[in-house]
Amino acid sequence: MTKHITLLLTLFWSLYLFSQTPERKVTIGTNYTIKSTILNQDREIQVYLPDSYTTSKEAYPVLYILDGQWFFTNGVAIQKSLRTPGAIPEMIVVGIKNENPLRRTLFNRERQKFTSFLKNEVIKFIDDKFRTTNERVIYGWEAAAYYISKLILEENDLFKGAIITDGGYASEKLVENFKSDSDVYLYMANSKRDIYYIESTEEFNKILKKHNPKNLLWKYELFNDEVHETMPHLAMYKGIMYYYHNYDSLVFESIDAYEKAGGIPYLKSYFKERAKRFGGDGKIDNSTKNALIWLAWKRDNFKYFSFFMEEFKDVLETNRYKSAYWQNRLGQFYLKYKDYKNASKYFERGIKDYPNSQFDEVMKEGLQEAKGKL
Repeated sequence: MTKHITLLLTLFWSLYLFSQTPERKVTIGTNYTIKSTILNQDREIQVYLPDSYTTSKEAYPVLYILDGQWFFTNGVAIQKSLRTPGAIPEMIVVGIKNENPLRRTLFNRERQKFTSFLKNEVIKFIDDKFRTTNERVIYGWEAAAYYISKLILEENDLFKGAIITDGGYASEKLVENFKSDSDVYLYMANSKRDIYYIESTEEFNKILKKHNPKNLLWKYELFNDEVHETMPHLAMYKGIMYYYHNYDSLVFESIDAYEKAGGIPYLKSYFKERAKRFGGDGKIDNSTKNALIWLAWKRDNFKYFSFFMEEFKDVLETNRYKSAYWQNRLGQFYLKYKDYKNASKYFERGIKDYPNSQFDEVMKEGLQEAKGKL
């Protein structure tokens, strides 16, 4: 009887504690109201600040999302899911709400007025209130895509990059007249299933191909499994990754891919160009060095393994390799290919620096075998 009472009291107490757990709302940003004198109305914008914003003094690039009422959360999700700053840097995300039918008017007949609002009220508000860089990327779907197509050609100093999907078009005259002293990125996406707007996107692509404007770096991709309503989310992700295509470290799926890319000269040019855009010393980073060493090891390519181990020997002195696990791994691979000198070096280091590890016995056996072959 006492056991039953104790059990009931325990269950009751657990349920009581659970019921007392305070509820907390999940928030991803803050709404602000801008009293627009240009549009003569109050306009709402949504702002997401990166996780590190409150603890750092850094300035951040900004992603501006037209039709924030639909796509703001997607921009925030991309920031979170890519574990920034890794594949892309942390960004401030700004969603600009534009409800129908007003959005079509502002993106079309009154687009100059909307540009003035965007430039002189929204961007000014963000730059004044938050720590921002001059690196801005703008995203738009459907009607907003047509608006951005013209904006990026006319106001090339306002945004460094643009992402448009399910629409977009600019005249030959606008494309021909485009001038910029620095690179401007344009990413376009659509689907053949988007029967409403595919023709204009295809025509815009032809005009860009024909004139290929200097310093306009553009890419057009089709995702024919998608439809008009599903394209925008994929396009935003792909567009951001295109804009930041040389932000992350390099990873190759095969040694053949590494060779086709251009080998070491390609790596050096990649990191030199990356440093121009995003800062840094312009040298091949440790993550890329590690990835190439592991690629050769995983693909069982001893020729390139030996080459990378010598070419990137500095990375072998970093903390990542300071373990019995790695000394054994490297020693065993050298032993497999009968490089007994290097096998002995790594086994000896592993035994000396990490005594009594779980790999101690196997390293001693490997060292004995290697020494016997020298």
